[in-house]
Amino acid sequence: MPQWHSDRDKRKITGGRSKANRKKRLFESGRYIAETQAGEKDLRILAARGGNTKQRLLSGNTVNIIIPGEKRTEEVEITRVVHNPVSADYDRRRIITRGAIIATKLGDAVVTSRPGQDGIINAQLLKSRA
Repeated sequence: MPQWHSDRDKRKITGGRSKANRKKRLFESGRYIAETQAGEKDLRILAARGGNTKQRLLSGNTVNIIIPGEKRTEEVEITRVVHNPVSADYDRRRIITRGAIIATKLGDAVVTSRPGQDGIINAQLLKSRA
């Protein structure tokens, strides 16, 4: 079943019931979240409104790391997900979202992109392994 992202089932500011003036529309429906994990690359292309497409990265094993100070980017493999401050559940399940800290061969990096919506994992290097 689709998710509905509308406030039509909520109450009014006065506390009264709000009456529906029409039925649900397809463009009001939402989609389930991607919950990207580290693993073999799995990219899904979805049809979007207006003939456009959206990309959902369900799992990925490489990351584009921005190395501060050197003004360069390098694509490296993800070793593991170190920490995800979004929620304790995501931290336990090792879900990659924006702000998650991942370990690579270059060192720890913080994810700057939104993999479930952008379809790619970009990160900035925090500390390098010497």
